[in-house]
Amino acid sequence: MDAVRVALLREVLAGTEWLDTTRRFARALRGSVVSHGGGLLLVGTPDHEPWHLAAHLVDEAAWSGTPELVPTLVRHGACPADPAHLAVGLGRLEAARRGETLLVVAPGEPEPLLPRVHAARRAGATVLALGTGGGELAAMAHETLAVPDDAELDLDTVQHLVSAAAGENPLPGPRGRGRWRDRLSRLAETLTAPPPARW
Repeated sequence: MDAVRVALLREVLAGTEWLDTTRRFARALRGSVVSHGGGLLLVGTPDHEPWHLAAHLVDEAAWSGTPELVPTLVRHGACPADPAHLAVGLGRLEAARRGETLLVVAPGEPEPLLPRVHAARRAGATVLALGTGGGELAAMAHETLAVPDDAELDLDTVQHLVSAAAGENPLPGPRGRGRWRDRLSRLAETLTAPPPARW
């Protein structure tokens, strides 16, 4: 692990509330999927599908021994011919029920999505919103993490922090990989690594 990379991320986060804020949001996310035992639905916008967050949540679910964190990625342009994990369309939101959690990741107000989110909430699903904050989405969400345009971190980086914190396991032992410091170090390494070489 490169100590310089870790130091860079810590410098970016120094003096901010991002670590505590993302941990609080991640605890709400983890608590809703673990205590309800239902599915986690993850949806974005047509221009911003949260692929990386879905992949990181799958990893965190494995590392923390919390399979409930594995999300169903709900896609705007899903086709029946797509692989099963990519073929879930917006109709899945209409089937959301009590015990399920809907995490909406949107850099702006996802107006075409709002009626479906509202219907899911009325049916009993827990709604969490990760985005710019404010607006109708934030008003209907049970928990919101706002990432304004002028924030120290961008939405993609905050998604990394949320997924790392969601997999955090406070218990000692073999699953101790979930400790926040280890997660932060891995995240710093990922975010500050140079792009892969082209062939």
